[in-house]
Amino acid sequence: MSFKIAIIGAGSVGFTKKLFTDILCVPEFKDIEFALTDISEHNLGMIKAILDRIVEANKLPTKVTATTDRRKALEGARYVISCVRVGGLEAYADDIRIPLKYGIDQCVGDTICAGGILYGQRNIPVILDFCKDIREVADTGAKFLNYANPMAMNTWAAIEYGKVDTVGLCHGVQHGAAQIAEVLGARSPGELDYVCSGINHQTWFIELRLNGRPIGKDELIAAFEAHPVYSKQEKLRIDVLKRFGVYSTESNGHLSEYLPWYRKRPDEITRWIDMSDWIHGETGGYLRYSTETRNWFETEYPQFLEAASKPIDPAKRSNEHASHILEALETNRVYRGHFNVKNNGVIANLPQDAIIESPGFVDRFGINMAAGITLPEACAATCMASINVQRMSVHAAIAGDIDLLKLAVLHDPLVGAVSTPEEVWQMVDEMVVAEAAWLPQYAHAVPAAKERLAKSKVKTREWAGAARRSVRSIEELRAEKAALKQAG
Repeated sequence: MSFKIAIIGAGSVGFTKKLFTDILCVPEFKDIEFALTDISEHNLGMIKAILDRIVEANKLPTKVTATTDRRKALEGARYVISCVRVGGLEAYADDIRIPLKYGIDQCVGDTICAGGILYGQRNIPVILDFCKDIREVADTGAKFLNYANPMAMNTWAAIEYGKVDTVGLCHGVQHGAAQIAEVLGARSPGELDYVCSGINHQTWFIELRLNGRPIGKDELIAAFEAHPVYSKQEKLRIDVLKRFGVYSTESNGHLSEYLPWYRKRPDEITRWIDMSDWIHGETGGYLRYSTETRNWFETEYPQFLEAASKPIDPAKRSNEHASHILEALETNRVYRGHFNVKNNGVIANLPQDAIIESPGFVDRFGINMAAGITLPEACAATCMASINVQRMSVHAAIAGDIDLLKLAVLHDPLVGAVSTPEEVWQMVDEMVVAEAAWLPQYAHAVPAAKERLAKSKVKTREWAGAARRSVRSIEELRAEKAALKQAG
């Protein structure tokens, strides 16, 4: 087979390498072309050198090109994969820092909540540019695979306004299933069968079977509470399991941002999170992790390049959906996964226009969703609160409507539990001004926002959050890595 895959945001070096090696685990794909594109020539150079080394080491005919000219990369592409972070870590830092001044403590801040909503405002204009290029220069009927957050908002904009065949992809379901399989004592994750449905980062394991045997709520609770690690790291998820009756896909820290009950007071935050790793609830945890990862990669790049000389091992193919979807579409080997698509009746008790994450099957005919799912009422209610925020956020981003943007932030569950309307209005003004370089649709609103900020009497505070850790230096990371290696 010979076709072209374009990867936008290919400068996300580690993730691009994973996608690349996964795809080349499919024997029929050795003759394809990868076209890498990014706004950073430096990152493009690093990732191309790594992928070229992989191709050379495995004696493959695979072609790899790299360019900052996105349209050139997309020319003739059958598949387009996006893993961009618009605004980079600079804008992301404001997504965390500014809401903290108003008492809003986020662990990740990239899906909803104040940070996720502003992240969506930065992404959506760029997503629509991608879609325009795909319509104009990519292969007819090209499929757009979006890995970038905020997943639901980006996918919603691409489908509704970009008019491109789009699917959103995440790995939360796989991670949650692996946890469940482990606590139930499965010998491998494949022994667990499940139906998991909802919206991205609020997906629910509504049916579980281990080797064909149904698993009920009480057995699952007992299994998690008996686990020596997850009983400490996933306290909030276990509490939600007890109250809702089903387990959520999302990590302890991420889930805490979507629910208005666990992060609204500093003393409550520390009660429900775990500081053993960022993903369990640390304030600004993902920002710290991303900063450290970037610094580590820049310093340790020669080692990453050396590792690229090893043969590709198909047994180590990851469970990221992209390679499996492409394999099913091109070879007709059927793949079952969980995909972010427009609802259109798949989940009966969620809105038709919402972007859902639910089971589907892929073959030559495309992605075929399993319809007729009804979520438990509490799960649907929690999803609905986020869907309403997502819808307003998408519409605000499309129109450049700062008033609608403020209403979207006001209706966010955690923001509403912490902040007053006056605080929300000022916070949004402050975030739009701080991130103006990445918000072209709000350029007309920035001068008035600056004037309101100059006159505002709403009080803020400088607050690091309830559970903040400092970014570790390369030397500290290296020492910790060496200690872990020695210990085990």
